[in-house]
Amino acid sequence: MTDKTHAVDLITGHRRMRRNRKADWTRRMVRENALTVDDLIWPVFVIPGTNRIEPVAAMPGVNRMTVDKLVEAAKEAADLGIPAIATFPNIEMDLRDETGSNILLAENLINQATAAVKKAVPDIGMITDVALDPFTSHGHDGILRDGVIVNDETVDLVTRAAVMQADAGADIIAPSEMMDGRIGAIRQALDAAGHQNVGIMSYATKFASGHYGPYREAISTGGLLKGDKKTYYVDPANGTEAVRDAALDVEEGADMLMVKPGLPYLDICWRLKEAFGLPVFAYQVSGEYAMVKAAAANGWIDGEKVMMEQLLCFKRAGCDGILSYFAMDVARLLAKS
Repeated sequence: MTDKTHAVDLITGHRRMRRNRKADWTRRMVRENALTVDDLIWPVFVIPGTNRIEPVAAMPGVNRMTVDKLVEAAKEAADLGIPAIATFPNIEMDLRDETGSNILLAENLINQATAAVKKAVPDIGMITDVALDPFTSHGHDGILRDGVIVNDETVDLVTRAAVMQADAGADIIAPSEMMDGRIGAIRQALDAAGHQNVGIMSYATKFASGHYGPYREAISTGGLLKGDKKTYYVDPANGTEAVRDAALDVEEGADMLMVKPGLPYLDICWRLKEAFGLPVFAYQVSGEYAMVKAAAANGWIDGEKVMMEQLLCFKRAGCDGILSYFAMDVARLLAKS
């Protein structure tokens, strides 16, 4: 034994971490977390009309789809084993107004899409949002009056919209507008309407982030937005406030919690899982997606490797699933493995 070997043994003793890393089979055997197709929720963008697919320039590989094309895509997603999709509409500009009233039409685009997909692909979950930003002329998530987003009036409107979305076949309502008291109001309204089995996935901690830009392009609100959303989204500096926000949603009856954006807030994912034990989901938002795609297109990173690594990190942080625009790519990749 050389002096050098003896010195290393004295330092490490019996603990050599590399023993468990020595081969592919040992690494697989001791792996703590795994990503499966069951972890994936696919966010999709819906547009009016028929037989149309439009690419979203800021999100390479992501398209807006008419309802008929969405039904085809939902069938493929179900065949790949993806449990659920989350729909977001891009409606005509002349249907948008100060109060987002189109969300209360039974035959609006989001309800048409929900009903069509549930009829054609009944076994895939449908997750719908009641935030008003796709429906307002100002791009805010709530009703804007005299420059202020009014809380209680918005809650009343999104509560009625939630019941209509459940009537159309939504399995989970995922309210993202971050108004105070919305979870309790939606739960009471759903129960009263006979939708006791419709779940609520609360956007419990939606941060005032800079990562939403490509999404706003996808639903055509980027040029409409007046001011910012800091009065109702969570300050990115505030972790404890985010946990308190989630606690209120749990108290009001949320079945699941969501953190948005995802990767910059892995600590919040972990804190919510540890604090409440409810299913926790992260939304890998449009900006996160676009950064990976742009870097990969420039040859700066291995896009596929980074895609899988980031999604696995959500699992390590305690997430039970991830909303990701990569969902179809990941599902196809997992199907080959």
